[in-house]
Amino acid sequence: MIDTAADSRRTVEKALLIGIRPPDQDPAEAAEQLDELQELVANLDIATVDRLLIQLKMPLIEYYVGSGKAREIEEHRQRLGADCLIFDTPLSPSQQRNWEKLTGCCVIDREEVILEIFAGRARTREATLQVELARLHYTLPRLTRAWTHLSRQRGGITGARGQGETQIETDRRLLKRRISALENELAVVRKQRGTGRKLRERTGIPHAAIVGYTNVGKSSMLRKLSGADVLVEDRVFATLDPTTRKIRLPDNSELLLTDTVGFVRKLPHSLVESFKSTLEEAVLADFLVLVLDISSHQLEAQWETTRSVLKELGADNKDIIVVFNKLDKIDPVQETMLLARTRMLFPDSVYLSTHTGTGLDELKKRLCALAGRQRKLLRALLPPERADLIALAHERGNVLECCYHDDGAAALTFTINETMRHLFDPYLKGNK
Repeated sequence: MIDTAADSRRTVEKALLIGIRPPDQDPAEAAEQLDELQELVANLDIATVDRLLIQLKMPLIEYYVGSGKAREIEEHRQRLGADCLIFDTPLSPSQQRNWEKLTGCCVIDREEVILEIFAGRARTREATLQVELARLHYTLPRLTRAWTHLSRQRGGITGARGQGETQIETDRRLLKRRISALENELAVVRKQRGTGRKLRERTGIPHAAIVGYTNVGKSSMLRKLSGADVLVEDRVFATLDPTTRKIRLPDNSELLLTDTVGFVRKLPHSLVESFKSTLEEAVLADFLVLVLDISSHQLEAQWETTRSVLKELGADNKDIIVVFNKLDKIDPVQETMLLARTRMLFPDSVYLSTHTGTGLDELKKRLCALAGRQRKLLRALLPPERADLIALAHERGNVLECCYHDDGAAALTFTINETMRHLFDPYLKGNK
């Protein structure tokens, strides 16, 4: 839950949501963004008592909106008995201070809501460090919010500081010191992750990353494909740490599949930066599985957001399998039209329901096809003393033909990851 400023600590229970719509934005799109904010707020157990969507040509310095509109919002908040204002647009530190001075209540923006949700979801050491780092970067320029109750008047000596100003400077130094310590600790964790990634690469097994909007069913899909115990919850940002599982594909080949943190519109840049080591799984994967919720009214926004984050990470040029999940939740009346439209926009997409299992076989075929691009077709004559390579071809590759000669040598035609080709080089025949 979110607390107000230090001079008035209390639990927030009821919020008034404020959305800002530029003149060139479609009203329906702006309303959808408020819908999403309301869902995010609900994850903090805060009730939404009302929503206001304000059209604004350009933001103003003091309150983001005009001072007259700000007073109207405050009067409306008082009538509703809301104890918090939550803006869907980022507020500057000074704008937050001005709003809290005007209203005497907690005033936050979308970024702080997302940070609070991440803080509640973090489980591993790395996720906890990443969230704390992002929160400190957000808090640093807003320190004065916590000390508005202290005197900041100057004394008789020129340049003397009030108690509040002294405390702010002390806290600023402490926060910067903590940020530096967190960055150093994260560097160690990232180095350990890099070591683990190199060990995976040495196996020669292709690697795919599952990416997409939050709560579209990425973890459910990984659980269905791998049969492994993967955390699955119907809530936003249930997965903050990448989970990698090895799956066996229909052609007997193996694939490493990684579930990543979900994306969301207006994802705070500080979180993208803090979770970069986690999101690197998408950057370094051989290809991506991009999951969309076909039952969502915000399908296009999910697509645009996911592509935007991938572009920021430098992973937008990879091979991508587009998967439309939650097929079982489509409105039957709209199903034919919706499927026709999505097939026109994404002709090579896969339609899936992790709940019923529909589409899983087709997805596995597509995974085989892309994983196969990482594999080479080889023909080798392996002497009997290299039984280890014969076993390796069967275990890590897909053996298409196998013929044993009288002397015990094995003539194999098989596919295997290109990184393992060098092991068979001395025994290859007819391979270019």
